[in-house]
Amino acid sequence: MIYHSTRSLENGVNAREALLKGLCDDGGLYVSDELLTCVLTPDMLKGLTYRETALRVFSVLLSDFTKTELAEGIERAYADNFASVAVTPVTRVGDEFLLELHHGPTSAFKDVALCMLPQLMSAALKDTGRRVMIATATSGDTGKAALSGFMNVPGIGITVFYPHGKVSDIQYLQMATQEGRNVAVAAVEGNFDDVQSTVKKIFASDLRQELADEGVELSSANSINIGRLVPQVVYYFDAYRQLVEANEVEQGAKVDFCVPTGNFGDVLAGYYAYRMGLPVRHFIVASNANNVLTDFLTTGVYDRNRPFVKTITPSMDILISSNLERMLYYASEGDTALIARLMENLRNEGVFRVEGEMLERIRSLFKCGWADDAETSAMIREAWRKDGRLVDPHTAVALKVARERADRSVPCVVLSTASPFKFCRDVYIALTGRPLEGDPDGFAYMDALSGLTSENAPAPLAGLRSMPVLHKAVVRPEGMADFIRAAVARAF
Repeated sequence: MIYHSTRSLENGVNAREALLKGLCDDGGLYVSDELLTCVLTPDMLKGLTYRETALRVFSVLLSDFTKTELAEGIERAYADNFASVAVTPVTRVGDEFLLELHHGPTSAFKDVALCMLPQLMSAALKDTGRRVMIATATSGDTGKAALSGFMNVPGIGITVFYPHGKVSDIQYLQMATQEGRNVAVAAVEGNFDDVQSTVKKIFASDLRQELADEGVELSSANSINIGRLVPQVVYYFDAYRQLVEANEVEQGAKVDFCVPTGNFGDVLAGYYAYRMGLPVRHFIVASNANNVLTDFLTTGVYDRNRPFVKTITPSMDILISSNLERMLYYASEGDTALIARLMENLRNEGVFRVEGEMLERIRSLFKCGWADDAETSAMIREAWRKDGRLVDPHTAVALKVARERADRSVPCVVLSTASPFKFCRDVYIALTGRPLEGDPDGFAYMDALSGLTSENAPAPLAGLRSMPVLHKAVVRPEGMADFIRAAVARAF
């Protein structure tokens, strides 16, 4: 399978090269025009385990890797890293279903991809003599999952940047306590869009060539990397298989997926599954108060020129949704010139518009909704009191939006993206209506939430309290390139 930029048909590469490079030289994202020819129907996956399904999906989308490379990587990624044998189990909550994506080593959905991406990169690097420095922006969850996945992997270093003061206490500690001789972490003054935009600029800067001259490839662990995106396709197919085997859905019947998202990566993985043959009626894009995607899907106008809102769903506090570009490419039927123009308008003016048949194609498949913090907290209470389910704020946003669907005639799968104990302060306050006296640190809230609900925090989160803080750097956006240079010097 050949991958090329969303903004140009030139310089196509295979999957190995695409995931090592991460981002195209022209700033576009890697896509393949072969996606629609890669049919993978639910009938073909009947009776398979998660790992067997993963092998089928990877063999299609990453076809230049050998079956042995993929099978061995899948075994290392999923055999022992997840608390659930099912990896991503589907359970019922009221009239909806939860696709539980938080049973991995860092208690977030990013684990599903970031346990596999290091395996793929290691296979792609084998016997090449090349080295890779991962440079990743995170709004909270990607950072720890990437650090954990790439820790001490030979030939690969990783640098993670997160917005200073704009992640939860537990998310901060997950990153700040990360061990490993090849890891570097820095807080960045600004919001996530500042961090992500600067990382993208670095990929297009002289630093990329400077490192290449030293034999170091600059790459990404964000979902702009096709190797991060492909593993997420698997759990959509596997969720459908689980519903069929539980007699909740007839084979071939359509379902809805409601996805809490800011960067559009998680819902894009579902879109890939849909284009490959998964029976889907609608993808419902659930946003927080930074509802730029809601407005776009409603009006066709994408406008990031608006106030940035800090919410209790920090992983969705994003105004520039990078992966939307891939969906726009397919919705435009491969019009690279149009995509390049839209992205230039976004970069220069902060706004672009989609109209006509292209917009209708998008709106026929993608629905949308959003929730503010008060509505999110109310849904956390409702899920606990009515359904007996403890959910994190991001899942609560999606659950609220799913329950407001105008047409609920088909089953809806809500993606549950993180453990509630990653956001224990906000979940505790949502359930009780007040903070603890003195508003202490995250571990006091973790203990209080556990005591209130009789549910235990995942062991990796509870264990953070005894770990020393190792990463204290705070940089301005203009200092990020030098931070990467220093990280390369230490890692290699």
